[in-house]
Amino acid sequence: MSPRVVVIGAGVVGAAVADELTARGWTDVTVLDRGELPLPGGSSSHAPGLVFQTNPSKTMAGFARYTVEKMTELGAFTAVGGLEVATTPERLLDLRRRHGLAQSWGIDSRLVDADECAALHPLLPAGNVLGGFHTPTDGLANAPGAVAAQLARAVDRGARVLGGHRVLEILTERGRVTGVRVETASGTGGRAHRDVPADRVVSCTGFWGPQTGALVDLAIPLLPMAHQYVTTTPLPELAGATREASAVILRHQDRDLYFREHAERIGIGSYAHRPMPVDLDDLPVEDMPSKLAFTEEDFAASWDDARALLPALTGIETGFNGIFSFTADGAPLIGEHPSVAGFWVAEAVWVTHSCGVAQAVARWLVEGEPGVDLHEADLARFEEPQLAPDYVRTRSTQAFVEVYDILHPLEPPVQPRPLRVSPFHARQVELGAVFTEGAGWERPLWFEANAGLPEVGRIPRRGEWASRFWSPIAGAEALVTRDRVAMYDMTPLKRLEVSGPGALDLLDGLTTNDLRKNPGAVTYTLLLDGNGGVRSDLTVARLGEQRFQVGANSNIDLDVLQRAAGDDVHIRDITGGTCCIGLWGPRARDVLSSLTRDDVSHTGFGFFRARRIHVGEVPVTALRLSYVGELGWELYCSAELGLRLWDLLWEAGERHGVIAAGRSAFNSLRLEKGYRSAGTDMTTEHDPYEAGVGFAVRPAADVTPARRLVPLLLDDPAYVVMGKEPVFHAGACAGYVTSAAYGYTIDASIAYAWLPAAAAVAGTPVQIEYFGERLPAVVAAEPLFDPEMKRIRA
Repeated sequence: MSPRVVVIGAGVVGAAVADELTARGWTDVTVLDRGELPLPGGSSSHAPGLVFQTNPSKTMAGFARYTVEKMTELGAFTAVGGLEVATTPERLLDLRRRHGLAQSWGIDSRLVDADECAALHPLLPAGNVLGGFHTPTDGLANAPGAVAAQLARAVDRGARVLGGHRVLEILTERGRVTGVRVETASGTGGRAHRDVPADRVVSCTGFWGPQTGALVDLAIPLLPMAHQYVTTTPLPELAGATREASAVILRHQDRDLYFREHAERIGIGSYAHRPMPVDLDDLPVEDMPSKLAFTEEDFAASWDDARALLPALTGIETGFNGIFSFTADGAPLIGEHPSVAGFWVAEAVWVTHSCGVAQAVARWLVEGEPGVDLHEADLARFEEPQLAPDYVRTRSTQAFVEVYDILHPLEPPVQPRPLRVSPFHARQVELGAVFTEGAGWERPLWFEANAGLPEVGRIPRRGEWASRFWSPIAGAEALVTRDRVAMYDMTPLKRLEVSGPGALDLLDGLTTNDLRKNPGAVTYTLLLDGNGGVRSDLTVARLGEQRFQVGANSNIDLDVLQRAAGDDVHIRDITGGTCCIGLWGPRARDVLSSLTRDDVSHTGFGFFRARRIHVGEVPVTALRLSYVGELGWELYCSAELGLRLWDLLWEAGERHGVIAAGRSAFNSLRLEKGYRSAGTDMTTEHDPYEAGVGFAVRPAADVTPARRLVPLLLDDPAYVVMGKEPVFHAGACAGYVTSAAYGYTIDASIAYAWLPAAAAVAGTPVQIEYFGERLPAVVAAEPLFDPEMKRIRA
């Protein structure tokens, strides 16, 4: 029997969810919208419909590709092609990078010169651009048409679609949804209330999402923002046009503009104006609340820029400020409420990705898994401080400003910072730390105090793009770690305490490795999804019979464990109340042994073991492991003792040449050892054997992967790639780069990449396309450094 599903929102996302659910046999679906159909007044009603598929995110690009395929099938998409133009040398280089992304994700594309740009768009003079990036399968989505077509198919399968139904309450019982209470017009001209039963509720309310989430005490961290769109007066050059559009859709990202045809007119959208956050309480409920009055003064500069690119433009006929949803990181919000079972959200989704998101949501509901890696869009991805309204407003506003900016993969956000700092922050500032940010945490990249290290002179220089947010100091820090000893701030890595009678059964049942070991054991293990894909990797230390410390990757891991935990398990996020120093390098034992009476010899404190020790006056949970491939420990203590721990180690380490080292060195060292980063190198789209972590699966299986994650060494050490570049084998694009860095110990540029098994053999020549240039590389055997593990087990 089909579960009863209520979809809130009859826009392009809600319609697609209803269509995808009913196509999978869940036909007891009711779609509700507060507005009147067929155009209830949300963003779908006025969306300009431009679909550009290329995206730095593989998942988002896949969502867009499926949206194109499905809307084409529905007759709601016109593949006029997309053209992004460059008017600056910097943008021209960036278009080469975007062409690489398109190839990595399997999107047909090509780089074109100025004359070809002019041939693709009838109003664009060749002299106004330097070149462009053309994607033939991009085009225009007819959002209202897609809504109508998908709702009609859903209705044909048994769904109901009701306009004029405002959801007032989400009904729950014992932590699970049971229905929704709605307000409708009564026959007497007043308002009436009624309940609609449901086993699942899916919120697809777009910029109304925060209000819908509030009904179940759920923070929906998006910000409604106004975005300007105008339609020009008719153009003689387009006179007599009978099609809605025939020329390519056009992006002029150097001026934050995009263009599309409306028969004899041109539509122009701008992100160049001041950010315009919208207060939902100020919007009318009826009519078209998502279209606000046009503020002409905000568009003045954009109009001048539009005419500079397309001189044929003559005047503005209509304009409005349309409301769209923005999140702190630009990604959608998809997932189930953490504590109200059956309440799902699919919010902050633009038309471009609508059908792809809906397919993932429907799969997740019906089949138990979304069928695609969703960690970038998972509702649970944000830490609690990132849900604060002020944080959401600041970061989402910045996301609007940066929509068309050229952003470096390592470029950190500016505000609000600093937000979360470790107890060592003051010492790091004294040492001239250059910080990045992740999950709200300040993370040192390198330390200017190390600029005088003689190793700095041994570090090869690199190209302009790879030199951004990097310093040769980072290379020196990596070499000192290998030669002496370094202290790394590992505080931002998420730590969970899992305890109680059911703790072992929970962790052992959810993960792949054998955790039924005696207290003191540390185990590397994997969290898999229902299809065997790598959701995350965990480091589990058994500190007692019923107490474990779990090193996790993100808040998503916490969400997974909490959902599976019974009443006999207690899970606590201890990250903020504790801190961690990674003390690593050949002299790490010399430093630590001088501060403790505990036996830290190899025989007394073995590899992958955990013990409670004292470092000076500080009680420490010490884990004998290393993510950089050197002798050492992760040293954990409570936050109030963290500064004392740092100072003790620093003073004792001075005679051994200790330094503070940052994330840039850390990343280089871990790639030399072949240590994977979950979410970057491996996701739910990869199984453990493909990803090279099959050793963490017990019992072992004899599997022959069809593809593999392997290290590549570039022939020219002057090139350091950044990740997501396409990899070519035998003349064809065969895979893509995940992580990359310079290996300072092995003196080579490293890029890990996914390749078919036939190409993933050591010695195979390949090419990495980097800003349009094919760089020779070779598949290498791993690990690249210390394959016998002698150093880490010293």
